[in-house]
Amino acid sequence: MSIRIKMAKDQLRPIYYGLRQQYHCLLTMISPELNIKTLYREQFGKKLDLSNPQTLNEKLLWLKLNDYIKNPLIIRCADKYTVREYIREQGCGEILNELYGVYDSADEINWDELPEQFVLKWNFGAGMNIVCTDKSKLDIPATVEQLRKWGKRKYWLTHAEMQYKYAPKKIICERLLNGAGADAPAGTWVAPEDYKVYCFNGEPKYTLVCVGRELDTSKGIKPKFYFYDENWELARINRDSIAAPEDFKMEKRPGMDQLLEYARKLAQPFPFVRADFYVLNGKVYFGELTFTPSGGMDPNRLPETDLMMGKLLKLPE
Repeated sequence: MSIRIKMAKDQLRPIYYGLRQQYHCLLTMISPELNIKTLYREQFGKKLDLSNPQTLNEKLLWLKLNDYIKNPLIIRCADKYTVREYIREQGCGEILNELYGVYDSADEINWDELPEQFVLKWNFGAGMNIVCTDKSKLDIPATVEQLRKWGKRKYWLTHAEMQYKYAPKKIICERLLNGAGADAPAGTWVAPEDYKVYCFNGEPKYTLVCVGRELDTSKGIKPKFYFYDENWELARINRDSIAAPEDFKMEKRPGMDQLLEYARKLAQPFPFVRADFYVLNGKVYFGELTFTPSGGMDPNRLPETDLMMGKLLKLPE
């Protein structure tokens, strides 16, 4: 491939993806079901069967259309701000991270009042986060502009994630959980241990653990993800877990049994939820409740695992 052709493709790629995103947003406005079926065919190369869903992906898409679109508890718990009220109602308020402020727009933020480290995030979707490790080095005008840009998004449209549609948009400012340790140089940040607990009909069955997020990804080093079952045994149900050495084992961290109990408490009302937590110095912190991982269309989940997890999920009548 010539350099000229490669440059042309690189220039056209963002245009293509932008048009494709607009197309799927339009389909959702016409019919959420139409967009979900179109996305599924594009992703998996086959027709979506909503009349007899079997896999986890298929059942999550069924829930999107038949439950999440009108379930007030799902809508409240998908919102990263209002879910805090639900956590307290379940008697788990002690795992909530410290909240510095809540704002309707970026223009309301009083930067002088914020500490040197913090996290800013919008409440109505994923990926709209600002991690500030040193306020003195933060480009505040650029940060405000980025938050404004994100705030204009209708996140729910692309994958018809209707649970985000009705969330009143808020910017949340929380304490930055830092796993770097007290002896780390100023401004150093290491992501805390991250655990994502897959809960089926109120029971935590598998915990996804991420390893290596603190490594230098610019050198081609990618984090790895491992599944563990209820007994903290490696579950070889995804590529990284299957590829792990025969004697591979991760230490069960302090607080894990408590973390699973929190997951069980929070998951009770839901057919499926992924309860996300952080652990820092043995203390459990709530992250979020995720009802549609990867929009309900995870292409990286192995087909046999997708079917196995689908069997664990009993849909409501």
